[in-house]
Amino acid sequence: MKKIYLQSLGCSKNLVDSENMLGILKKKGYEIVEFADKSDYIIINTCSFINDAKEESINSIIEAVNLKGKNDIKVIVTGCLAQRYSDDLLKEIPEIDILIGTYEYEKIDQLIEEYENNNKKVVNVDVDEVIVEDLPRNLLTPKYYAFLKISEGCSNHCTYCVIPKIRGKYRSRKKEDILNEAHNLAKEGVKELILIAQDTSKYGTDLYGERQLHLLIKELSMIDGIEWIRVHYLYPEDLYDELINEFKNNIKLLKYFDIPMQHISDDILKLMNRKTNKEQITNLIEKIRKEIPEAIIRTSLITGFPGETEEDHEMLKAFLIDYKLDRVGVFKYSREENTPAYNLKNQIKDEVKSLRQEELMKIQQEISYNKNSAKIGQTYDVIIDEDSGDNEYLGRTYMDSPEIDGAVFVNSDKKLNIGEIYKVSIVDALEYDLIGDIE
Repeated sequence: MKKIYLQSLGCSKNLVDSENMLGILKKKGYEIVEFADKSDYIIINTCSFINDAKEESINSIIEAVNLKGKNDIKVIVTGCLAQRYSDDLLKEIPEIDILIGTYEYEKIDQLIEEYENNNKKVVNVDVDEVIVEDLPRNLLTPKYYAFLKISEGCSNHCTYCVIPKIRGKYRSRKKEDILNEAHNLAKEGVKELILIAQDTSKYGTDLYGERQLHLLIKELSMIDGIEWIRVHYLYPEDLYDELINEFKNNIKLLKYFDIPMQHISDDILKLMNRKTNKEQITNLIEKIRKEIPEAIIRTSLITGFPGETEEDHEMLKAFLIDYKLDRVGVFKYSREENTPAYNLKNQIKDEVKSLRQEELMKIQQEISYNKNSAKIGQTYDVIIDEDSGDNEYLGRTYMDSPEIDGAVFVNSDKKLNIGEIYKVSIVDALEYDLIGDIE
């Protein structure tokens, strides 16, 4: 029995691809192992969204290649870096045995078979935008939550982003296929479904001629066993009234709005080719808070975009102070080849980017601490993620998505079950985390 080790890098969409590849190989009789040096095949599912991600992917490939001498291990490189830099990778790291891009990863078993039959390097970076359904999955998340991909690709063409070139145009999955996968996940014990796509708010526009995310969520919430539904990446220009109403009225849909705003200066938003402006963004925030007072708003911001003036930066600082968003990630602009922003004038020095990032995060840290402090004395539903020992557990509220947001340190005299939801009273607060007692 051949042994497979897989390392999944980058986003949750990549993670789902990794889970599909493992599911396919497991079904074919491969054994999944926890240690790379105990495997016959090492799969590195790569990311290339920004420079840091590219470096991490390349380092992981090199580490895998260094193990090749042991047990005749073969190295498979898949994903975004493989799609974007296939020629460079094959030239610079000839030890790679199989290279698969972001398309047709569902043929992983056939490509391994082809390699073994011919004992010759296999390369597949052909573009095929067909979405293959009914793929088996081997979850890499804890069994009580799972990511559910509702579309592939992106057609927004933001000037800093390579996703449309790597992943192709926006393609919604059919509703019945998504629901079928969700039913299967619920049968396996999944309680929290996290809907993901490059832009979830556009779901259905290409397939059904209209936005249908609210209808999809309504049907998903009817599945027995699913208790929480979380949504990632709702673009501000497409957050429509029916969807906001679904957030307001659907008890399974968490009041968690992940809205990548990227900036607040109209000049910078225009240079980014974002389809929104400051007035629309601030009106949306006010509308959500008026309709759903308990809503948590999360966003990502880019600092140091080409042409960003000190005035633009001050505008962003003022926006954070005035609107006090709940969750904010600030990323330094990464200059990516083959994107329109690469050739923009007035590129910002890295030390200026770092300084601006630090200033924004310092503001947000204080906001986060004040917001957390205001939660002391309140009670929340908390899903338990980890037993830390000594009667302490790690969990999350509806306000916290796994791996990216804060946590709740839960004290309990009785044993708590991982993946179960409990009532927790908040007794103390940190900058990004809460401390609570089981009720």
